[in-house]
Amino acid sequence: MYVPGHSPVHRLEPHTKLVAVLAFALVVVLTPVHAGWAPAAYVGFLLLLLGVAALARIRPGRIVRGLVVEVPFVLFAALLPFVSRGPRVEVLGLSLSENGLAAGGSILAKATLSVLAATLLAATTDPRALLRGLDRLRLPSVLVQILTFMIRYADVVGGELARMKVARESRGFRARRVGALKVLGPAAGSLFIRSYERGERVHLAMLSRGYTGRLPTGPVAVVGGRSWAAALSLPLAAGAVLAAGSLLG
Repeated sequence: MYVPGHSPVHRLEPHTKLVAVLAFALVVVLTPVHAGWAPAAYVGFLLLLLGVAALARIRPGRIVRGLVVEVPFVLFAALLPFVSRGPRVEVLGLSLSENGLAAGGSILAKATLSVLAATLLAATTDPRALLRGLDRLRLPSVLVQILTFMIRYADVVGGELARMKVARESRGFRARRVGALKVLGPAAGSLFIRSYERGERVHLAMLSRGYTGRLPTGPVAVVGGRSWAAALSLPLAAGAVLAAGSLLG
């Protein structure tokens, strides 16, 4: 998901970008659902994110692909106008709830903006640097190590899965019918056992090399106020949009 680059956004320290994205999402969530100026605020938030994407030189296609994880929110938001109570309005021959339309639109807008911000974070931050940022923000060490090994060995497990697929297809297997589950089920179990055994071997190898429960880290660079100001400019601008909407509304 990472897009290599040398833009000002790429050069920011990962933990400052994490704080900025979390603060931006908080501002978006705090936008009132039924306020008349809320749609204008959402447009303002979107323009801020597009400005960051342009500064980071992230292509629109990469941003759109990141919205795939939002599909469950879209389905939930689409159901609200049909199941919510309250005053009804006719839209294309359908009787929809006004409250459901407002709530569904708000959920969809907030989810989209938050996912876009997270997509920009992932596109401009190397996964290992992101883990270092989580460690600097004092995320529990165990969780950071779990994420580290997940990223490190995802390709290993993926390669094992690809080899098992080649072995099945070389024996004439084609997953075209429901009966193929009789083969795919044991294959999934075999992949799990192989991954578990590999994890045990890796753990024993780490213990033999002096592993004490925490991965060694390099020297921590000091982050100045200028870097923090650059990173927090996004949530601060979003906060300004929210404050202007509440005052003018």
